[in-house]
Amino acid sequence: MLKTLRVSDRALMVLFTIFVLATPLIMAPLGAGYPDLMQRFAIYGIFAIGFNILFGLTGYLSFGHAAFLGVGSYSALWMLKLLSINIVPAIIFSVVVSGLFALLIGFISLRRSGIYFSILTLAFAQMSYNLAYSVLTPITNGETGLQLDLEDPRILDSPGDAGQVASPSLFGLEMGDTAVVPFLGMDLQFNVGFYVSALVLIGMFYLSLRIFRSPFGMILRAVKSNQTRLNYTGFNSRPYTLTAFVISGMYAGLAGALLVCMDPLAGAERMQWTASGEVVLMTIMGGVGTLIGPVLGAGIIKYFENIFSRINESVVEGWFSGLPDGVSDVLVAVVSPFLGSGWHISLGLIFMLVVIFLPGGLVEGAGRIMNLVMRLTQARKPASPPTDDRPPDHDVSSEEPSPSSANTRGS
Repeated sequence: MLKTLRVSDRALMVLFTIFVLATPLIMAPLGAGYPDLMQRFAIYGIFAIGFNILFGLTGYLSFGHAAFLGVGSYSALWMLKLLSINIVPAIIFSVVVSGLFALLIGFISLRRSGIYFSILTLAFAQMSYNLAYSVLTPITNGETGLQLDLEDPRILDSPGDAGQVASPSLFGLEMGDTAVVPFLGMDLQFNVGFYVSALVLIGMFYLSLRIFRSPFGMILRAVKSNQTRLNYTGFNSRPYTLTAFVISGMYAGLAGALLVCMDPLAGAERMQWTASGEVVLMTIMGGVGTLIGPVLGAGIIKYFENIFSRINESVVEGWFSGLPDGVSDVLVAVVSPFLGSGWHISLGLIFMLVVIFLPGGLVEGAGRIMNLVMRLTQARKPASPPTDDRPPDHDVSSEEPSPSSANTRGS
């Protein structure tokens, strides 16, 4: 692993850290500055970063990563119920259990590659979902879901308030605590749970950056480029792909644990194939194999899911209320199906446009815009006049030939 980060990587880390910590200020004007949504931005960003280590670096497309998200959720909630309401043991235990579960699934699934690997991971995820939904009901509480109760023993905690369910905390700081600060006519909400998730996101982004820049990451890129040729050289790539799979599963388990720490409820629906497909969309939309792309993709999809889904027809009518009745009715009829309950249509159209015109995702689009701006800036710079080293009073037309030159021509 590289001992030092390159200057560009340091700048990326600084910008990423500033952007994440300033999320309440950035999202408030967009109507997304409330704690629950900001927490989901950070948590699903972690989920997508981990998936990108497997898919973006190694080229193995998993359709079953939601299984690790669910296992991490259940593991963390059982620690909150049995051990302590402090989230640290819950997070550590969920990451370990998810890693072991990923080791088991990866050991079997990585015997195949391509579409066969994808189908195997999907099968394992669906088996996990059905086990959690029905067979393992004493552990998962089935379709009702697992949650905190008044009778939870929590052997490391002192007795709490009678008749009140404990809330997850970090050494006394409850995840639900929020400070509201008025700023430029907006109410900025600084939530403890969000900043815990944000700090974990920054740490996991840094770890991903180190993996990308390490010799281990280079081997994973070689596997993605041509694994068959790599194996023909006598190099055994399977331990590296299995390690990438386990790391990716641990990222997913960490995200599942944070979901429970912010909202202590774990259900089997987190293990469905739709949740696995969602993280695939996040990674592709942001940019497969890029560092920042999966986080952007996760933010956009969660924004659509939570903001666009709340825009009903009455809100759309308010947008066009100043127009003539006929025009307003037409615009409302055209726009309304793409919002509210039809937000999936808008997201699907955006995803189609990204895949068709920006195969590298939104990061590629941002790069194109930056290159265009640079070219326009350089084109507007005035061309510098040719330099002349002669004195300003030196007149070429008044020059007379020197005697030596005249003698030369005469001869």
